[in-house]
Amino acid sequence: MNEMITENIRIIQQRIDKACKTHNRNPQDVKLLLATKTVPAERIEIALRTGQTLIAENKVQELKDKFEYLNTIPHVNHFIGHLQTNKIKDILKYNVSCIHSIDRFDLAEKLHQRLLKENKTMEVLIQVNTSFEDSKYGVSPTEVLDLVRQIATLNTLQIKGLMTIGLLSAEAKKIRQCFQLLKHIQQEIIALHIPQVSMEELSMGMGGDLEIAIAEGATIVRVGTAIFGQRPTADSYYWNENL
Repeated sequence: MNEMITENIRIIQQRIDKACKTHNRNPQDVKLLLATKTVPAERIEIALRTGQTLIAENKVQELKDKFEYLNTIPHVNHFIGHLQTNKIKDILKYNVSCIHSIDRFDLAEKLHQRLLKENKTMEVLIQVNTSFEDSKYGVSPTEVLDLVRQIATLNTLQIKGLMTIGLLSAEAKKIRQCFQLLKHIQQEIIALHIPQVSMEELSMGMGGDLEIAIAEGATIVRVGTAIFGQRPTADSYYWNENL
């Protein structure tokens, strides 16, 4: 098991480096995020011992369950799942430094109020539904600018960029269009020079399409199954806000 995870990380890193070289990107500008949903803490530790430092969960309960075990190993926690407002208090307990999935103002406002109480700040990415699928979370591309302007008024939240899941498709052209749209929105926001908003991060691309994402400007690629193996539960489980 140790060897499999280590070898898979090496392969993914090679793919990132090759894609960066192909598209004249600096590999230092593309971070590998280990998507650790359903992965036991012991296996996450193996990945962290290889020198990886960035991990992310989809569910607050998993973040809680693994926190104590992983807390002694240097790493950075992001959160990439759909966040319910009643979980905000919990998520702030577990050293999450960035939430990738802010997609509505009421969530941002409740997060802001909690951060004020605790005298904290939080980096956030705005999640955009670039595939226009009803099954996907994320703000509509036509409403991103208004949402960013609203959230920028909340001084505990530091908007660092955008996130999208993209289309799960065998057609590279359709996947690419999702990533191109996110890049286009990023450029639109940069041009507006909104105070308190930086657009340095584009979190997009996973194990199956990271090359396309890097070609279109990804700065964070989220890889789970290609490193840890197939999950026992369908991905759709992790995007159901009722669970």
